[in-house]
Amino acid sequence: MSNGKGGFIGQDGLNAPDEPTGVAGTAGDTQVSVAFTAPSNVGGADITGYRVTDSTGAFGVSGSTSPINVTGLTNGTSYTFNVWAINPFGWSSPSDASGAVAPSLVSSTMAWLIGRVTPIDAYNIASTGNALDYGDMTQNESLLAASANATQALISGFGFGGNSTIDKLDLTSLGNTASFGNLTKNSQWGSGVSNSTRAVHSIGYTNGAASSNSIEYMTFGTSGNATDFGDLTATFSVGCGSGSSTRGLFGCVAFNSKTNVINYITIASAGNAADFGDLTLSRNGLAACSSTTRSIQFGGDGSSGGSFSDVIDYVTIASTGNATDFGNLVVGARYLGGSGSTTRGTIAGGDTSSGDTERIEYVTIASTGNATDFGDLTEDRKQCSGFSNCHGGLS
Repeated sequence: MSNGKGGFIGQDGLNAPDEPTGVAGTAGDTQVSVAFTAPSNVGGADITGYRVTDSTGAFGVSGSTSPINVTGLTNGTSYTFNVWAINPFGWSSPSDASGAVAPSLVSSTMAWLIGRVTPIDAYNIASTGNALDYGDMTQNESLLAASANATQALISGFGFGGNSTIDKLDLTSLGNTASFGNLTKNSQWGSGVSNSTRAVHSIGYTNGAASSNSIEYMTFGTSGNATDFGDLTATFSVGCGSGSSTRGLFGCVAFNSKTNVINYITIASAGNAADFGDLTLSRNGLAACSSTTRSIQFGGDGSSGGSFSDVIDYVTIASTGNATDFGNLVVGARYLGGSGSTTRGTIAGGDTSSGDTERIEYVTIASTGNATDFGDLTEDRKQCSGFSNCHGGLS
């Protein structure tokens, strides 16, 4: 077998492999993951490896398969990459250059965790490892409602007395939250869902009332007060939010009691929520996350004596019906934060009987099974909320 295309001086170019194709880079923090398609013509012997170099020639990394991670890059600087295939006869010609890609601390699959303490934690859902400090909230608060699109998060319910504040967080660079507007009602322990343009938050606990059935919405990028969206099917608090870009699901929980109710709304159209189905277990203080098609609900107070549940449920977002058992958490907990990408769900913080309030766990949303250890938060997060910048804005 020969191709006559590859090789350098002193090598057998007739038996070297063809060059790789389809080279593309995915940005990470000071690194780029370079993916490519192996050549179908491998030359006179099997390919033994690949070499990736950047456009400056300063960074070169070898690997045995796609993708290959190039590290030590400068965030905010654009790079292109070429890939060579190598066999015992020599090197291929260089591939066509990839498109330009700039490493960034903020990836397209980021999760953020807020609540309990001022610092905001962030981590990349697609990898595993410990969280980093992203910035600060305006004050220490717990059990907030939050939702996000690709560039901005809206966080409501600051103040343990049930304030009406809405804060915004820029998801494209490190920084602190800033004022966005106010809810029409004081709120604490609500939950949020979103699409790319609209954030919809349930009100939850309010001053003078244990729970509420109110839902309000805000428009990303346009600061101002919230607008009435409609009502849940009953008065609830301490719920959880998840969904797709078209439908939002609220796991609804009555204050100081346990229920198994799931409500749903069409995010783009204001109106009252409708019944979706039931969780497998009545509980309080649970959290949720989702892919574009499936929502998972996890944790909460268990069915007896305030024990912390390790149950994970799931539903298919586009249909209605009762939840199905998914698996179990590593550690049973309540008041967690959940964040999902198109493929992976992460579960973080929460009150636990073991005191392990800094851990992050993850599951693969499309399959079923028990959660796996992901890493640790920067500090104790007993009562928190999560959101992500993934797939059009889900939280």
